[in-house]
Amino acid sequence: MAGEQGDFFNPSKDVVYSQPERGLQIFMKKIVIAIDGFSGCGKSTTAKEVAKLLGYTYIDSGAMYRAATLHFLNRFTNLTNPKDIEKSLETFKVEFHKDPETGDQFTFLNGLNVEREIRSMKVSNMVSEVSKIKAVRKELVAQQKRLGRHKAVVMDGRDIGTVVFPEAELKVFMTADLNIRAQRRQREILEKGQLIALDEVVHNLSERDRIDSTREESPLIKAEDAVDVDTSFLDFTEQVSTIVGMAKERIAAKT
Repeated sequence: MAGEQGDFFNPSKDVVYSQPERGLQIFMKKIVIAIDGFSGCGKSTTAKEVAKLLGYTYIDSGAMYRAATLHFLNRFTNLTNPKDIEKSLETFKVEFHKDPETGDQFTFLNGLNVEREIRSMKVSNMVSEVSKIKAVRKELVAQQKRLGRHKAVVMDGRDIGTVVFPEAELKVFMTADLNIRAQRRQREILEKGQLIALDEVVHNLSERDRIDSTREESPLIKAEDAVDVDTSFLDFTEQVSTIVGMAKERIAAKT
């Protein structure tokens, strides 16, 4: 990912390193980068690194919906009762904080670090059901729009380019083979100390794909002006460099 002469950013150092006038100009031009796609395509890890290299803010919309799911589970919220849902949302507050030493970002629910809990299978098995609730989407989309109003943000999810930021200068739609996605998700879960059978992960992802693509509220669809990025046979560096390259082009072209 090292830049060639004339590039605006040095990804390894996050600083402008050539053509100062153009470098200053690119910092003045800020865009919104929306990354949508199916679960297990590498959206979150890729979006985090893209934001880091561009000096942008990363907003993890998936973590926000997972936090809402955990909140409902903890409060035994009845998902068929609109009043119960609204009451739970009144006490729901999600924030993102970075570790000053490592730079890692963590999700906080009502003041508590829940990064580990929101990645559990019990949350994964319910997050699509919670995400399709109109009141939940309305609340979180409003929060996401506020976070991105000053631009210079990278956000990933399923409706970022179509609902949250339809005016985003760069929209990416990530895809990958289902079995490859399941293997990636299984490794991710294992790294957090949980062993889940591959068949169970495949079923979970397949069901989430179905629910996300067919739900009435903000379904997962590719924006007309989004760019397809199939990550089935791309490694992490290739995923990141592909999107960073497109971002540089859009920033440079911005008037």
